[in-house]
Amino acid sequence: MKKNIYKELEKRILVLDGAMGTMLQRYNFTEEDFRGEQFKDWPSSLKGNNDLLSLTQPAAIKEVHSKYFEAGADIVETNTFSGTTIAMADYGMEELVYELNYESAKLAKEVADTFTKQDPERPRFVAGSIGPTNRTASMSPDVNNPGFRAVTFDELRIAYKQQVEALIDGGSDILLVETIFDTLNAKAALFAIEEVKEEKQIDIPIMVSGTITDASGRTLSGQTVEAFLISISHIPLLSVGFNCALGADQLQPYLKRLAKETTFYTSAHPNAGLPNAFGEYDQTPKEMQELIEGYLKDDLINIIGGCCGTTPAHIKLIAEVVSKYKPRKLFVDSF
Repeated sequence: MKKNIYKELEKRILVLDGAMGTMLQRYNFTEEDFRGEQFKDWPSSLKGNNDLLSLTQPAAIKEVHSKYFEAGADIVETNTFSGTTIAMADYGMEELVYELNYESAKLAKEVADTFTKQDPERPRFVAGSIGPTNRTASMSPDVNNPGFRAVTFDELRIAYKQQVEALIDGGSDILLVETIFDTLNAKAALFAIEEVKEEKQIDIPIMVSGTITDASGRTLSGQTVEAFLISISHIPLLSVGFNCALGADQLQPYLKRLAKETTFYTSAHPNAGLPNAFGEYDQTPKEMQELIEGYLKDDLINIIGGCCGTTPAHIKLIAEVVSKYKPRKLFVDSF
């Protein structure tokens, strides 16, 4: 599978899926739906724990994956953005982390295999989604105690390692460390991945996607595009890129800087514009397509998709415009 995705990236720009959360909101799942039969007596509220839906509403998760593949996606992300013991502690579900990640990867892989069988010349891939957790290793959450840290590097490493093992066992073709606002968190995830690769004697492609939080052009932990790239380039990556926080137009200048500096493939999955006064994303698929075409004309991209607010309709138009362009060429053969 590693050889397959490198081969596909040489031929064309690959399309990543859009937002999972945006799609799940359309189902209007109730507290009872989140609980299902398995967790009907759980002592705390579970509504909002989208990762749990891989266990309690698997048909819906598979349907979302299918809609993105039908729209033209080559890669779908597993429903595991919060699938660590650190994030699941909010629900008291730390013990379910392996099952959540394993089943999420398995669901996505089943759908991917179905679409690959229908069109063997165009293989579909599953990216195991590894989110940033709800804690940061570089900054204090207490303004009165700047030296305090809510989590340590080792705690993050251990949590990520559990997630990574399950994502691989469930059938993920790629691991995607995404929405990175603190590079130290990401380095813990990458360290954990390397540990698992060594223990399992395997090699799995790794995508890294950071987040530029505002017009300052920096991550939340203060790094510029170039500093972020240097911090993670010691790992042999499939791709490096940016996602979330910004829309496609706001993200373009930072992606341009990245594309000029890295020898890896590049990726982007921006939001559907910036949120409006109600926190909603209302950029239309056509508007986003036109902005993404600017990436293609500037030769910035190898993998492109959507983040918050994006739907299969957005991905469909992105896939259509992508088919007209050739992928960004690596200026140094680092593989």
